[in-house]
Amino acid sequence: MRTAFYISDGTAITSEVFGHALLSLFPMQLNHKTIPFVETEEHAYKVLEKISESFQDSGERPLVFYTIVNVDVRKVISRSVGINYNFLDQFVAPLEKVLGVPSKPEKHRTHSIHETTYDIRIEAVNYALANDDGSNLKEYHNADIILVGVSRSGKTPTSLYLALQYGIKAANYPFTEEDMGDMLKLPPALRRFKDKLFGLTIHPERLHQIRSERRANSKYASMQQCRMELREVENLYRREKIPFLNSTKYSVEEISAKILAETGLQRRKY
Repeated sequence: MRTAFYISDGTAITSEVFGHALLSLFPMQLNHKTIPFVETEEHAYKVLEKISESFQDSGERPLVFYTIVNVDVRKVISRSVGINYNFLDQFVAPLEKVLGVPSKPEKHRTHSIHETTYDIRIEAVNYALANDDGSNLKEYHNADIILVGVSRSGKTPTSLYLALQYGIKAANYPFTEEDMGDMLKLPPALRRFKDKLFGLTIHPERLHQIRSERRANSKYASMQQCRMELREVENLYRREKIPFLNSTKYSVEEISAKILAETGLQRRKY
């Protein structure tokens, strides 16, 4: 099996994101290896050995995606036996032409770009944790968004992703079996904040699978219970005109992006 390497003299997040985005277009299996903080030529030569070993083991040239600022380190990696993709080279020269300013590579500069949002994101994560699963209804007035849905429909991971990546304060509230007897209207805790609500739903088959992994052979995980809860909750969304999304086929990144697009929420920077 062919291997894809993601290499950087920083965290390698950029090369991973670009590389994964490109490879997602191709329906094939790959081994993925991420190697961050390749900051010296000595380390770079060790990485070359790993790339060569991969080629020898599989008989297929590895794909090598890299974003390396250090010129000497970059030159070493460019000699690999793999098929090399230097993302910085692809974009820097065209940008220099458009902006009329020469680039001045500086390692870890991207970290300083995000420092102004660090405290905001940490505060948002703390908020999401403190307001998870309907545990703290007193802070809903501070929420940017309140995710609602049945248990195991993706509320908690989406809340945390919105907080960590975008600095958005996301609370979440679960509709439980006890709520099902009175789903003609919103629970009292949510009525005041109707304009902040966003619903998540999921295919009953997938919900049954997820719940069965947690509590097998229980009423909670039964297909009948899953179908009933989802039917009641989706009817509530429509009746109350609450925007909602079926999360079944989407990753948490995609769910979050779709929520932002529909609600108009923006990444917090200040």
